[in-house]
Amino acid sequence: MRANLLVKKVESSKLLRQFIFLPEKIHADHKQWVHPLYFDDKVFFDEKKNKSFLTADTILLLAYQDNKAVGRIMGIINNRYNEVHHEKNARFCFLDCYEDIEIAKVLIEEVEHWARNKGMEKLVGPLGFSDKDPQGMLIEGFDEKVVIATNYNYPWMPSYIEQLGFMKEVDLVSYLIKIPEVIPPFLDRIYQRAARNPDIIIREFSKKKELKPWVVPIFQLINEAYKHIYGFIPLEETEIISYAKRYLPILDPHFVKVITDKNDKVIAFIISMPELSDGIRKAKGRIFPFGWYHILTAGKKARLLTLLLGAVDPKWRGKGLDVILGVSILKTAIKNDMENMDSHLILENNSIMRAEYIRYEGRLHKRYRIFSKPIS
Repeated sequence: MRANLLVKKVESSKLLRQFIFLPEKIHADHKQWVHPLYFDDKVFFDEKKNKSFLTADTILLLAYQDNKAVGRIMGIINNRYNEVHHEKNARFCFLDCYEDIEIAKVLIEEVEHWARNKGMEKLVGPLGFSDKDPQGMLIEGFDEKVVIATNYNYPWMPSYIEQLGFMKEVDLVSYLIKIPEVIPPFLDRIYQRAARNPDIIIREFSKKKELKPWVVPIFQLINEAYKHIYGFIPLEETEIISYAKRYLPILDPHFVKVITDKNDKVIAFIISMPELSDGIRKAKGRIFPFGWYHILTAGKKARLLTLLLGAVDPKWRGKGLDVILGVSILKTAIKNDMENMDSHLILENNSIMRAEYIRYEGRLHKRYRIFSKPIS
């Protein structure tokens, strides 16, 4: 470690504030970078408000050079995930630093040291508490538009990680789909046939108060449908409520579709939203005093739709529910003059989902990587 590099553990509100706001200094001249929504970050990093801290060991670190903050990192040991999957893995996330591999090195080494003392055997990342948090490091598509809830890093950062001994753990990909002027006839035929199923109810929304009762059931379905996905651990009720509170304020209910059975049980859903990144960048991640206006305006002007989450109950797969959701979203997108749709992140080995986006003539335009290395 360089003599003038010092690492401090974040143990005060002052240091936490520095941790949260440091990236906007590092990325000050980075045109593609988008600020986080700081009201959300303040909840996410608060042990008293973010229930995910209850089942994890964590460490937040800041690196200093000549008394100036130059880098940050978070380490996580998701004890519940490790128990279920019989692993001894630690995770790193929210790694940010100026263009100097020595800064990244000292931060990674501190997390490794911490994890080793906790008995861990492997370090993986970027990966947060779960796959619902921003994950992976961008390795392809640096000129593509950044969308909400995804990481964005300088092109040199993956090289730093590889130089520090990390290898590929898994890749995630994102597709860009051009929204057609009309629904393609072959999709409309499948939609019409599937929608005639008397055992399902297709639910659409125009107001948040209509959507609110369905948010918790949606996350309950996520627990069932996502249990085999890399990095996912079923959410406990307190976490579900926390996620619901985080997502609901920024969702446009028109772009959420839910399918239930005749007993009002959620069996499929899709959550999308007009891309807000331009407004968030203009607001610099701050809602007040006028940031809300920039974000609201961006949502109204957006021509890019981002798909955030979606799932079909395993017992209902193969009945065309995925097409009902896809066509329903396309119809709303066409009505609102949307031009393109971002699939968000899909595991590279999820051949079913990838085939869906290829069916909609999607173009693979971004690739993210989760890295790993043994802890010596």
